[in-house]
Amino acid sequence: MKTRKQKITRILIGIGIFLVLLIILFFAFRNTILDKAIDRIVNKMERDYDSKFTVKEATFQGLTGVSMKEIALVPKGQDTLFSIQKMETSVSFWHIITGNVQLGTLHVENGFVQLVKKGDVKNFGKFLKREATDDDLSAEKTKKRDYAELAYSLISKGLNLIPTDMNVKNLAFRLDDNGKKANINFNELLLADKQLETSIRVQTNTFTQRWKIKGFADPRNKKADIAFTNMDTGAIKMPYFDERFNLKSSFDSIRVNVENIDMSGGELHIDGFSSIKNLTVNHAKIAKKDVVIKDARFDYRLLLGEDFVSVDSSSTVMLNKIKFNPFLEFNTEEDTIYKMKVVIPEMKAQDFITSLPEGLFTNFEGMEAEGNFDFNLSFIFNKNKPNDLVFDSKLSKNGFKILKYGEANLSKLNGEFVYRAIENGRAQRGVLVGNANPNYTPLSEISPYLRKSVLTTEDPSFFSHKGFITEAFKQSIIKNIKTKKFSRGGSTISMQLVKNVFLTREKTLSRKLEEILLVYILENNRIVSKERMLEVYFNVIEWGPNVYGIGEASNFYFQKHPSQLNLNECLFLASIVPRPKGFMWKFNDEGNLRDGAVKMQNYLTNLMLRRGVLTADDTIYKSFPVVVSGPARSFIRIKEVDSTAIDSVDVLDEFDF
Repeated sequence: MKTRKQKITRILIGIGIFLVLLIILFFAFRNTILDKAIDRIVNKMERDYDSKFTVKEATFQGLTGVSMKEIALVPKGQDTLFSIQKMETSVSFWHIITGNVQLGTLHVENGFVQLVKKGDVKNFGKFLKREATDDDLSAEKTKKRDYAELAYSLISKGLNLIPTDMNVKNLAFRLDDNGKKANINFNELLLADKQLETSIRVQTNTFTQRWKIKGFADPRNKKADIAFTNMDTGAIKMPYFDERFNLKSSFDSIRVNVENIDMSGGELHIDGFSSIKNLTVNHAKIAKKDVVIKDARFDYRLLLGEDFVSVDSSSTVMLNKIKFNPFLEFNTEEDTIYKMKVVIPEMKAQDFITSLPEGLFTNFEGMEAEGNFDFNLSFIFNKNKPNDLVFDSKLSKNGFKILKYGEANLSKLNGEFVYRAIENGRAQRGVLVGNANPNYTPLSEISPYLRKSVLTTEDPSFFSHKGFITEAFKQSIIKNIKTKKFSRGGSTISMQLVKNVFLTREKTLSRKLEEILLVYILENNRIVSKERMLEVYFNVIEWGPNVYGIGEASNFYFQKHPSQLNLNECLFLASIVPRPKGFMWKFNDEGNLRDGAVKMQNYLTNLMLRRGVLTADDTIYKSFPVVVSGPARSFIRIKEVDSTAIDSVDVLDEFDF
């Protein structure tokens, strides 16, 4: 037993002597080691990135401190990427040996990092991720990615590079995108005893501000609670985005809290919250005016596993008085699947209305309601099985009733009103929707063929749905995902009517959201009958250049009253509803429908026959051509024809189908 203890003692002594010798050797040759390390970086920058990396002076200070002066990285023939006059840092010796590098202190004086783009040339372009080769893509397909391990490794390495003691003075981040400039200068940044405080000066081509970041930061224990505010009066403006994307955005303050980052059982848990006050956004694609969110907060719980990334359903989003629980997941266990669930617990309807972002729902301003409601939304998309998409929503009402409508007075549809189409932001001539207008046509005086044709092409289930068709939404989502653009909308006649009468034709997020909510209110509160909605629809939609309503359209194309239209004429009119100003391209230079247009008419006819909307007797005169005799004829490029052809046209016009 004694001999064994002696052996263990000798081994430990040997290890100790070896470590001491290693430390002595390190300190004896550490400057040489540092020079070699810098040389490797210099060679790598030159070899891989065609850039010159220089350090004028680099020495060790004390046991673990490193001091460097006049550090620079300059891509060949480009503007300097970064330059630092002086930098001092310390690294734990033990962590160097174990390979887990952690910065202890960091002092930086007088430096800048700048990203410059001139034309299509970027001074940082060579450092962007290289394009993947075929071998890389093949390896990526066969490699199983562990999202939890990857994220935890990146977070840990990133936090280890944040020192526990930091003092940065006059460090600037500059951006110059073909003259669109932003300069963010950290006048002073202090991190000591886990307390962070900074003063920042921001200057762009359009404004100058001073910001402050203050709070708690503990990178070793992976915790933080930081507030971002303005040192001057007014809101904090976001630089660069206004010039680059024409996006104006500002806020009063932002708070970011990281409470927990924990890896256990193969899963990564990240918990905390973030909040923002008076977020203001202005962009032509969002709304016509500023959109303001007064108070928003996100209490998050992020979960990552071997084959999934998710926002747990215990997370909470608060938007003014609206509170809901989101669930988001990206899963690659078997197929690539995207999931989303949104649950809004029962809340007061009036609280929901007053919590809507200002400027995003202008037609709801002044609306009042009573009662409560709750809402559930479920969305599942399998990338490999797109047609199996799940899209379900359910709204449950409890005493819900609208007491006062907002700017959009939906009840006006029941009486006479003047309709003005909006073209390129300009209101067009007024069209009276009422009997005082000689072109106004009651539903009972519109050819049944036209009603059937338009319903078939635009909204077959108009009289049975409540404004929306779930299956149409699903197909719209599938088509938009496949084409990677908004190529299909799935609009019902109810949605088209609301868009025409109450909204503009601008393609903004605001208009689309208002359209959805207005249609829901219109269809679910018995404000207007389906018959009246269809009648107004026929009398306000555009049928051609400066042609509004079926009364004008019937005369414009065929010099007839809407009640006299035959089947082929109705099929033609139904076919141009989506693009009425391009009607002339459906005709050839002889004034006859092109083959494609004829095939479409035949398809619609057969479809209506199969659905029982038409009978065989309705198609007796189907072989007769569509003859445009009204003012619309002047828009069609027709070759000169002899008198015999003209006579034949006159003969056809005498038939009253």
